[in-house]
Amino acid sequence: MKLSHADALTIGNILAEAGVAEIMPRFRRVPEIEVRTKTSAFDVVTEADEAAEQAISAALLRAFPGAVVIGEEGTSRDPSALDQVGTAELAFIIDPIDGTRNFTSGLPLFGTMVAATMRGEIVFGAIHDPVCSDTAFALRGEGAWLALPDGKRHDLKVAPAVPVKQMDAIIGINFLPEHLRAVVAGNVAKLGMSAWLRCAAHEYRMAASGHCHLLFYNKLMPWDHAAGWLLHREAGGYSAHFDGSPYRPVNLTGGLLCAPDEASWHAARQAILTAGG
Repeated sequence: MKLSHADALTIGNILAEAGVAEIMPRFRRVPEIEVRTKTSAFDVVTEADEAAEQAISAALLRAFPGAVVIGEEGTSRDPSALDQVGTAELAFIIDPIDGTRNFTSGLPLFGTMVAATMRGEIVFGAIHDPVCSDTAFALRGEGAWLALPDGKRHDLKVAPAVPVKQMDAIIGINFLPEHLRAVVAGNVAKLGMSAWLRCAAHEYRMAASGHCHLLFYNKLMPWDHAAGWLLHREAGGYSAHFDGSPYRPVNLTGGLLCAPDEASWHAARQAILTAGG
């Protein structure tokens, strides 16, 4: 089984419809909607997340009967659902609102992500921006592209390689263990520029579009990375765990570094992760 371009458009329409029906009507209406914390004050969920995940899940099951649906919010209630990522014949991994802290803060910087896996291999990714109503797509082996609301399509390509001192990086150090956080924080000055958007959806879109060079993550839940990883790869990028091993959606630890090419990856890893370098 293989997902087609027609399947990609079907999934894109499902994400767009959820954005219109469930997400945007609740945006900047936080005092009127329910917001709860999950693991910490920095990890929140709203009724928009839950309503969007339910709508997307139901629509995906109608379009792809027999598929397994693994949603971030559903998995917070039943963690065993993650076990199916590596075994299901066809699984969809959903992050209904990536960047919920931005959403609850009234910042228009959040997105909806869906990845499809087949027996643990990521074969499809889509990242929808409900604010701008456009969607970035990737099909394994067939490239990555941005579909605009007017029907136009633009192929995505990562930025050209540059020396470390010129690299524009997205670096989130908040989830790093303390000893590694200190190392990375001390090495950030070696890069040309660094930032963190609190939204992997837009960070992956930036990298796949050539608007930054590096992505650096430690927390690796599959709904945060599976779709974006494929988008970046199909746009020509290179990525691996901090130890150089390949990323897979079943891997929840080991960090992830994404760069324009393999040589850039090794140079960035040396610069960022070497203590006292």
